Amino acid sequence: MTTRPAGDLGFLKQHNRASLLELLRQTPGLTRAELAQRSKLTKVTVGAAVQELLEHGWLSEGAPIRGGSGRPGKALSLHPGHHAVLGLEIGVHGLHALAIDLSGAILAQRHQRFSPSQPDATLDTLAEMVRELIDDALGTRQLLGVGLAVPGPTSPQQHRLSLAPNLGWRDLPLLDMLKQRLPGLAGIWTMDNEAKAAAFGELYLARSSATDETPASLLYVSAGTGIGSGLVEDGSPPRVIRGVHGLAGEIGHTVLVPDGKACHCGNRGCAETLVSGWALRERLAIDDHTELHQGIDQHPDQATVADCLDQAGKALGLLLLNLHHTLNPGRIIIGGSLVSLGPRLLDPALRFFADHQKHLLPQASTVTVQVLEDSRSIASRGMAAQVLCQALARHYDVTVSA
Repeated sequence: MTTRPAGDLGFLKQHNRASLLELLRQTPGLTRAELAQRSKLTKVTVGAAVQELLEHGWLSEGAPIRGGSGRPGKALSLHPGHHAVLGLEIGVHGLHALAIDLSGAILAQRHQRFSPSQPDATLDTLAEMVRELIDDALGTRQLLGVGLAVPGPTSPQQHRLSLAPNLGWRDLPLLDMLKQRLPGLAGIWTMDNEAKAAAFGELYLARSSATDETPASLLYVSAGTGIGSGLVEDGSPPRVIRGVHGLAGEIGHTVLVPDGKACHCGNRGCAETLVSGWALRERLAIDDHTELHQGIDQHPDQATVADCLDQAGKALGLLLLNLHHTLNPGRIIIGGSLVSLGPRLLDPALRFFADHQKHLLPQASTVTVQVLEDSRSIASRGMAAQVLCQALARHYDVTVSA
């Protein structure tokens, strides 16, 4: 961390501008007077900061707002057309790329069904998707940075993929390898685990309202080929819980059955051996070339399918309960390809969690579980949100390669 000398006026001005940008990201349409009131800064300070941000394309202002006494103010918002951020994901069965604006709205996205086998071939394909996305969607926008989500834990410095058990990849500098394929892209570059990225995006891009306040902490459970999770605590900026080795949230590799079935990670009896896409495929003899939900719907022995999904659902419910007792998040969101299997898997999971979550503390408020029917872009959007968060804080030097 860089130590700033006391009274560093330049740093203070940058901090003030960043605070105003974040206020307008959360509540677009505020006037200068309202920004001064909410930020506790003087009107002169706010006026000077807003003028700089307008000149550099970070803000736009609308027509004067009539009503009330005094000079009418103008509604301010983050500029919708000047900047863009890219979010990418390498999944076990596909690649995703999207671009968002400063409000988090998706400008364009690309998805390609792809089975990553070799890192170099995968990154070649992903880099081509990025070039197409830039050519087709960005136009004259300034690119602020690129975020990459990966299916496994990353190092604490986020420059290397530590392990992707379901790909067989270990200790790879994926971010640097991708940067080498896209040499013209400056700005912020960062990488994170896909579940942690999704959790960050869901919290950071949430809009508070009178009926749906942003929770103090949010847990995202990624239920797909593997099982993972990410926990984020609200703050400025939100804090992702990582652990000393980046393993926080690797719930798929918590051991539920000692000396149980062999897992892809090398241990035995992991949660993924009970509930995961690969475990269901193995148990029901569904090959990797068939969509899991189609293979299940077309399976000749639906009684076996029903029993298999019920047992997997209860295992998922057990994981949710364990996460509730160990991490105690304010909200839980479930996404991933297993959601497409519907009530036969999800009902046993949600029922188990609902039946057991208050045994330890009956008077506690109920923790809600939200199921995302379509979460295909959630990790890539979450990575774009991580870049956006850094860009708003570092708004004067984001064109320098990280």
